[in-house]
Amino acid sequence: MGLIDTHCHLDVSAFDPDRKNVLARARANGVAGIVVPGVLAHDWDRLWRLCAGEPDLYPALGMHPVYLDQHRHADLQQLEALLTAHRPVAVGEIGRTRQQALFEAQLELARAAHLPVILHVRKAHDRVLSTLKRIRVCGGTSHAFNGSRQQAAQYIELGFKLGFGGMLTYPRSSKLRALARELPLEAIVLETDAPDMTVARHHGERNSPEYLPDCLVALAEVRGEEPGVIARQTTANAREVLGLHA
Repeated sequence: MGLIDTHCHLDVSAFDPDRKNVLARARANGVAGIVVPGVLAHDWDRLWRLCAGEPDLYPALGMHPVYLDQHRHADLQQLEALLTAHRPVAVGEIGRTRQQALFEAQLELARAAHLPVILHVRKAHDRVLSTLKRIRVCGGTSHAFNGSRQQAAQYIELGFKLGFGGMLTYPRSSKLRALARELPLEAIVLETDAPDMTVARHHGERNSPEYLPDCLVALAEVRGEEPGVIARQTTANAREVLGLHA
């Protein structure tokens, strides 16, 4: 069973020079699917066209919380229309910002469309969890999870999987590696967040979905389990929570 990269910004300009080659190398390394989250409304069309041409690329549409100043109210109307017309695999990448209303509005759209969400959360897990308990969606992923064991348990209870990627490959990430060891394997999905958050072996370089096996090996090492076992379960987790076809 091939690996699923549950978070990779393959549509961004950093991959324009060699996107086809990157995809070919990723597939050769056993990556069977890549979820491409949306960030800004004006990029959704390009993202959708990229994924439409590749059966193993799965589009998600959302407004990233970091770029709050670039979002417009009309973007929410466009997102609602696109969720109905095209049905991506998820709403995301979304998260809590200084404008809580934008986060809640996207959660409401996801709930109405019966779609999971892809969360971007930095130092706001308790507030995000509180919101998710009020606006119940059909699960999703918490990208680059770095919260506590107690927060992880709450996400799991709400139907979420927790994303782990390149930071696991750094021995200095002791807290994160301990968390990855303690969590139930059924709650974990793999990701690269390429072109960001690269693996230790390529420190200082552009990250790539072709490096997802590095994340797999690191997770297997910290858990003391066979990579094949980890690969099968994390892939099954991703397919389950995001409704990806085999």
